[in-house]
Amino acid sequence: MSRLINRSDLAFLTEHPFLPRRLPHRGLDPGHNGCVSVTDRYAPSPTAQLHLGNLRTALAGWLLTRRSGGRWLMRVEDLDEARVRAAEGVAEQQLEDLRGLGLDWDGDVVWQSQRLEAYATAVAALSGRTYECFCTRREIAEASSAPHDDGHRPYPGTCARLSSAEAARRREDRPAAIRVRAEGAAFTVTDLQLGEVTGLVDDFVLVRGDGAYSYNLAVTVDDLAQGVTQVTRGADLLSSSPRQAWLATQLGGTPPRYAHVGLVTNPDGARLAKRDGSVTLADLAERRWDSRRVLSALTASLGLGPQETTTAALEAMPEDGLPPAGGAFWLGAVWDDTEGVLRGQ
Repeated sequence: MSRLINRSDLAFLTEHPFLPRRLPHRGLDPGHNGCVSVTDRYAPSPTAQLHLGNLRTALAGWLLTRRSGGRWLMRVEDLDEARVRAAEGVAEQQLEDLRGLGLDWDGDVVWQSQRLEAYATAVAALSGRTYECFCTRREIAEASSAPHDDGHRPYPGTCARLSSAEAARRREDRPAAIRVRAEGAAFTVTDLQLGEVTGLVDDFVLVRGDGAYSYNLAVTVDDLAQGVTQVTRGADLLSSSPRQAWLATQLGGTPPRYAHVGLVTNPDGARLAKRDGSVTLADLAERRWDSRRVLSALTASLGLGPQETTTAALEAMPEDGLPPAGGAFWLGAVWDDTEGVLRGQ
């Protein structure tokens, strides 16, 4: 039975082992070892170096995909021009770090900055179900409920019923964002761990006031264009899944299933951040951690034991093709630099 997403779901994904059920998914074909063959993707934002949490999520998605004989795609989410410019060379280093761990992908890397026409076409296809919004972030924060775990604040509908005259007046003061009219929809998605979960869909932004296309729009359009059938990503993005899946149906597509992986935490249980110390491959290289040692620690954290190659990690995968563990873990091995592996909480 489906139920609404709530904060306890994130807590569950953080505190418990990743023991997903094998769930049926329409449109997917059986792959190796009776597993479902999938097309998954990894889509980093090139604004900071990948840390061990990012790499662990990438590894989990790669293992799930390769074990099924599926396709693992690479996409760079580089729509935030200012932040990308401020992080010159980061995108190339991210790809190099993934290669360094032995993670390969199918086809060419897709860059969102080269797909603006596709996003414009999608917005045009939703014509008649969108409206202009002139609210500032502060106004939305003051009028809406608490933000979701992905930082999204549900929009309270302030501009949904503006008259043409009022919209024209406000347009003189500030450029409008474009929101999709969801009419309070609820949408159910399938997660490999949580099963069916339902989330409310607010009138979220498709185009920002500065003209940039939103994350929710871009990832949905790209997933449909690339034939993505499964999305493996961090548990903090669980609450965005119903919005994106709902949008996929509005664009005439079929939503993917999801595999939300527990977050990497520091010793205090908070989500890992750069300020926590040795969290990137470059940081660990300075402490004489080579890629094989890092991979060994990450595979151990997924319940596969310490494996020094991706080939060995694939061989360690269980028959159903799912890692036996994928909850949050802390990086005690990094802080004290012992010979132990990363341990689950």
